[in-house]
Amino acid sequence: MSAFDRDLLENDKIFVGGEWRRGAGGAYVSIYPADQSVNAEVSTATARDVDDAVVAADVAWRKADWAGLKVHERAAVLHRVASLIDARHEALSVLQRRDNGKPINETRGLVRSAANTFRYFASCAETLEDSVTPSRGDYLTMSVHEPLGVVAAITPWNSPIASDAQKLAPALAAGNSVVLKPAEVTPLTSLALARICDEAGVPKGVVSVLPGKGSVVGDALVRHPLVAKVSFTGGTTVGRGIARLAAEKLMPVSLELGGKSPTIVFEDADLDHAVNGVLFGIFSSSGESCIAGSRLFVARPIYDEFVRRLTRAAQCLRVGDPSREDTQMGPLISKQHRESVERYVAKAIEEGGRLLCGGERPTGNAREAGFFYLPTIFDGLTNDARVCQEEIFGPVLVALPFDDEQSLIEQANDSVFGLAAGIWTRDYKRAWRVSKALATGTVWINTYKQFSISTPFGGWKESGMGREKGYFGIREYMRQKSIYWGMNEQPLAWAK
Repeated sequence: MSAFDRDLLENDKIFVGGEWRRGAGGAYVSIYPADQSVNAEVSTATARDVDDAVVAADVAWRKADWAGLKVHERAAVLHRVASLIDARHEALSVLQRRDNGKPINETRGLVRSAANTFRYFASCAETLEDSVTPSRGDYLTMSVHEPLGVVAAITPWNSPIASDAQKLAPALAAGNSVVLKPAEVTPLTSLALARICDEAGVPKGVVSVLPGKGSVVGDALVRHPLVAKVSFTGGTTVGRGIARLAAEKLMPVSLELGGKSPTIVFEDADLDHAVNGVLFGIFSSSGESCIAGSRLFVARPIYDEFVRRLTRAAQCLRVGDPSREDTQMGPLISKQHRESVERYVAKAIEEGGRLLCGGERPTGNAREAGFFYLPTIFDGLTNDARVCQEEIFGPVLVALPFDDEQSLIEQANDSVFGLAAGIWTRDYKRAWRVSKALATGTVWINTYKQFSISTPFGGWKESGMGREKGYFGIREYMRQKSIYWGMNEQPLAWAK
């Protein structure tokens, strides 16, 4: 299993206020989840590093060499970031694979997505318009938008480079400075992105990248008085804690949190499409995805046939070396996370679930050295089982039959989460009706897990608040201001 281009990193240093230096915290040893070999040793940040980065970001934001630039000048820098990502596409793809164990074809897609995200928000910066609003008197009224200041971006370990870009690009395009805190276990691609931003001409201090523990770095960022907004992607429990701290500061937050997404297969669905789509929705990324379609509802008349076909197809998925072009599932992120998934599998069996496939670690082909787990399918449970209500964040699917549309919608919506859902049917009226009834931020119809940077994404209920991507994605990093411009020829009547 190949190594990566170490020129992307700056030895064991972190990026603080536009300068590479050793973090004041302890060293973190990054390992490759596929075989536990060492990737690199990275120093981590402390609260003092956070303060240095935030103060530098505040100074940089207030200076005219970033927020004060004309929008096309900021856009040009973001286009250079995108071009540098493209120029190092394969090296970044390999680094992302080593960072979290995703198959190489998937990490290539994530790197392409990151470059396109910077291009999209560069274009947004140039084309966003403020408005002249209808006047109600002898004055001109305008609604304008301005940057917030210093943004703290806290990203997860499952898709680091894409998640980083989805926060960095719109925040920078809007004229903010950004302090990025990557997940503790996946710091490498974020540090490589810091190098690219520096080379592209992002002014000193506008971007910092601070690896380390969330309880240290993340907490210090959220509490810092100069941080004007936090954008967080991760678990719901941590998201709630951030929201509480933000409330004390009256600070806006964007929270993209957990999910327990339903996938629905109606009797008239194209079963070939549905089988492949359901498999992709839950088992791509080894199930380590907030939008994973982990609850499968199938119309009872086709339930047995569909589940048989799905189980056979799941058993044929290629689980193994992420560097191979034909690998479909790599390892889970860590030993601890695999053990968590195993506990959920044991709980499903304890609750009466019938194990149809998987439920164990694979053997052979050197997979014993990594954190691999086989695609797992259960049935025989009800929607109130723990594995149907709690996010597992792994390759575990529960299949459930349904009898009618109304009971289906009630079960699909019977969750504290509301991030995504999938519908498989040939009936376009039913697809529209059910998609409107589902309490979720995204619905896929006859497809799954497809994304467009131009289309907003975010959750309902405990899946979060705020939106990423699209027009909303850049406005989330701006504050609105109203301007009244007097046009009266005579003094205000009151002053006579």
